Amino acid sequence: MTYCVGMLLESGLVFASDSRTNAGVDHIATFRKMTVYEKPGDRVLVMMAAGNLSITQGVVNLLDEDPSAEIGGETIWNVPSLFAAARLVGSALRKIYEIDGGYLKQHGEEFIASIVLGGQIRGEQPRLFNIYAAGNFIEATPETPYFQIGESKYGKPILDRLITRSSTLEEGAKCALLSFDSTIRSNISVGLPIDLLCYERDRLRVDIRRSIDQQDLYFREIKQQWAEGLRETFARLPHPSWQEKKI
Repeated sequence: MTYCVGMLLESGLVFASDSRTNAGVDHIATFRKMTVYEKPGDRVLVMMAAGNLSITQGVVNLLDEDPSAEIGGETIWNVPSLFAAARLVGSALRKIYEIDGGYLKQHGEEFIASIVLGGQIRGEQPRLFNIYAAGNFIEATPETPYFQIGESKYGKPILDRLITRSSTLEEGAKCALLSFDSTIRSNISVGLPIDLLCYERDRLRVDIRRSIDQQDLYFREIKQQWAEGLRETFARLPHPSWQEKKI
């Protein structure tokens, strides 16, 4: 399994994905889940994937190499909008299903894949999409400024409490890393390194992209301060009083 989160903020977009893949506790490996399509001055598209690794890698390879993945001559490098890019990714998912879906079913495997796609193409606003295994998708809104895929439940409460559309890129990155810390502590199928990318609105190029591992000083600092702050806040909370007061 994996964990990915993408945020659409007024100031830009934040993407973060882990790199752990496992087929049981004895088969753990590292694979990047984030793919970046960048043409400075024209477009920045970021795609993160969760689910069956062979399916999601097939989608990436299809978008990169197979002309038959085009829709009306469009590719990931020339689509005029993020909506068209989401349709292209959905089409690639359906094509992989046509190729492999029946064989997976024969072997008792489900066709499991989910993709977060976001970025900006010149001439339109930044956008963020959550694409499902069937190739259909939804778009982020001001009321729902982030999407998660994979092992989302452990990091969701932090995002729900702290992230709004007006959050800064720095706040978004900090919150994303804290949600990863909570997820990694509770689920062995999610692990370091974390790929982190912050895109500033209208820049049309990537300026901030980091790989966060155990040695990253900032990640270690906020993990420690967050844990200490939670313990201090918990200690200040009043104890329950179950005994009814006598009149």
